[in-house]
Amino acid sequence: MKLVIAYIRPEQLTQVKQALYAEGFYSISVTNILGSGRQKGFTETYRGVPMEVNLLKKVRIELGLPADRADVALALIRESAQTGKEGDGVLFVLDVAKAVRIRTGEQDILA
Repeated sequence: MKLVIAYIRPEQLTQVKQALYAEGFYSISVTNILGSGRQKGFTETYRGVPMEVNLLKKVRIELGLPADRADVALALIRESAQTGKEGDGVLFVLDVAKAVRIRTGEQDILA
């Protein structure tokens, strides 16, 4: 089992969801986050005072899935989230030791 974590631009979320749903990946979690990476932020003026904005809005998507489907999910997310500009995001894949459904107690169930 794998856990795929993607940090993407908020405006790309709809495209990523549509791509994942089209391939049968329905069990996802989405969180709004703030973060910084190579983009490093920007400077803007607010009421005449320059302000440095270091933390930018991003979206974190998490998918728990069978190991043999991880590469498919990675490709879908990468293709649908990519704009070609700095700040498109990053993908992580982690091994999952165990998954337990709270309602039934089933183990190693993903979906």
